[in-house]
Amino acid sequence: MTLESVKGIDLGCDSNAELISSGVKSAVVGLSQMAGQDIKVIGVSIKKVPVKDISDLFGGPEALIIVVYLEISGNSNGHMVLVYKPEVAFDLVDLLLGQPTGTTKELSDMERSALGEVGNVMGSFFLNYLADTTGQRLLPSPPAVMMDMAGAVLDATLANILAYSDETYAMEAMFGTSDRQVAGTFLVLPEPIQK
Repeated sequence: MTLESVKGIDLGCDSNAELISSGVKSAVVGLSQMAGQDIKVIGVSIKKVPVKDISDLFGGPEALIIVVYLEISGNSNGHMVLVYKPEVAFDLVDLLLGQPTGTTKELSDMERSALGEVGNVMGSFFLNYLADTTGQRLLPSPPAVMMDMAGAVLDATLANILAYSDETYAMEAMFGTSDRQVAGTFLVLPEPIQK
């Protein structure tokens, strides 16, 4: 599969998978700067998944997830989606706000704002890295934060992808400080190039 909207990037190629992995690492650098803490990437894995099975990565279509969604525009169009299990998103909020683990137990306005800023910073750093590397202009929209069942949250976005591709790539990133780690899934879903 070619990540068609970022011209010339074929994720099936190891060097381009490394480009995407480096983009995710750049996004975590942005998160570290935002948090004012030393947050490091512990590991990034990229896997090819059938689009129709993406919700299975999170426990199935009825599993509760928290999603930070951004639209990509500029020379290319598409979608970026950060996906967390609720307890992981709450741990991330605690990490960012310097609170003890387990403090955050719900998604109120402050938690939504913190997660939205995570999406804004990570999306911007990721797209800036790809733009600098490929010479394209790539911009993220303001983030939208949603908590719902995986099928309900992901189906609308994935329906667009299924129109032209059966598979996409999911980047799973583990990052954190020396004593606290968070794992999240980063999906980049391009739209096809208009001829």
